[in-house]
Amino acid sequence: MSTTVSAVESARDELASFGDRLIGPSDPTYDDARALFNAMIDRRPALIARCASAEDVAAAIRFAREHDLRLAVRGGGHNGGGLGSVEDGVVIDLSPLKAVSVDPKTRTVRVGGGAVWGEVDAATGPHNLAVPTGIISSTGVGGLTLGGGHGYLARKHGLTVDNLVSARMVLADGSQVTASADENPDLFWAIRGGGGNFGVVTEFTFRAHPLETVVGGPTFWAIDDADELLRIYREWLPSAPRNVMGFFNFHTIPPVKEAFPEELHLRKVCGVVWAIDASDEDAEKAMAPMVSAVEPLLHGVGRTPIAALNSAFDGLYGPGDQWYWRGAFLREIPDEAIAINRDWNERMPGFKAGTHFYPVDGAVNDVAVEDTAFGYRDATWSQVFIGCDPNPASASAVRDWTVGYHEAIVPFTAGASYVNFMMDDEGQGRVKATYGPNYPRLAQIKAMYDPDNVFRVNQNILPSGA
Repeated sequence: MSTTVSAVESARDELASFGDRLIGPSDPTYDDARALFNAMIDRRPALIARCASAEDVAAAIRFAREHDLRLAVRGGGHNGGGLGSVEDGVVIDLSPLKAVSVDPKTRTVRVGGGAVWGEVDAATGPHNLAVPTGIISSTGVGGLTLGGGHGYLARKHGLTVDNLVSARMVLADGSQVTASADENPDLFWAIRGGGGNFGVVTEFTFRAHPLETVVGGPTFWAIDDADELLRIYREWLPSAPRNVMGFFNFHTIPPVKEAFPEELHLRKVCGVVWAIDASDEDAEKAMAPMVSAVEPLLHGVGRTPIAALNSAFDGLYGPGDQWYWRGAFLREIPDEAIAINRDWNERMPGFKAGTHFYPVDGAVNDVAVEDTAFGYRDATWSQVFIGCDPNPASASAVRDWTVGYHEAIVPFTAGASYVNFMMDDEGQGRVKATYGPNYPRLAQIKAMYDPDNVFRVNQNILPSGA
């Protein structure tokens, strides 16, 4: 404890300009400030430094290095493995850096490194623009982007990193640089999928796309129909036009009267959550191969702003639950895998558990694997295995179900997973596999920009020669 206390005392002296934006274990706001989205992770940093500028970030990095303290960077705090925090180290909390500005003429959006996607949607929506993102609006912009970023718009517009124009960064030595196609292009290549290994992004600039509304929402069927429906889905989705998106899922209907008929509450189901950028008539035709195959239990689809769809899961998946997730890239879904998916989801551990198959074909596949750090440009789906329960007593059951389910599917996968779906206990081998042929180049760039591995509280890319 003395190390922690001395770190806070030193910080109040050396980082005096932060004022009350320095938070230590004795401060009344400490527990709230250190809390992560995943309540399964309980870390007690020595110091939380809320940074309001790039200069603040540089000062916090310098302080951590001079005092030999491990450093973590926190954006939205959603990371499943809790990698936005560190035990007895320094957390750079970017939450004050959340300004968002939209230029409707150039269709570009500048976003502070501490913003969440709901704040981006709120700024772009009035201009009928959208940046491709994930499916939960409380997710941090920084973490999702640096890992790649896939969601409702990926088939048509690519990953979030495919729409990244530039990034303002603070490096391990405290210097400030811009990473873009024209400035530091090697660094720009690395941050498009390489996670937080190379520096702290204080501002992103994204390309946005015209979008007023989509036809979106869920269709749910009885889980007994999953084999037939998933066989149809695996053939239909890749052949669908790119403006048609729908992710297949297994879930339990939440007991929410406002959203679902009471007779369906806590019923295990399979389904598709749609996001179709088309007219109502064309969207109905696009959904027909799935909707007409088997009578749905619920078809809750309608025209909606993309911001509403992006926030539709926020209430179900809020902070404070026990989380353990894993992921897998898939090129195909064979019959054997379909049976395994149904079997494991028939015994989901609680109503918040389940799995999603996110399409990552279409525009995502247009980019060559060597063009960005994101390593699986030939995948068709990115599957996430969601272990989630509000009860701390269920933590072990959640983890065991997720690990067992994932391991059962591994033989049918492309060999690795999306870096944002990895936990902190999967090992260096999984990190290397996730980046595939891009890992050696990433290690070389890491050695150039962070040879001492200052930014190592992440899915770590080791500097070449280390």
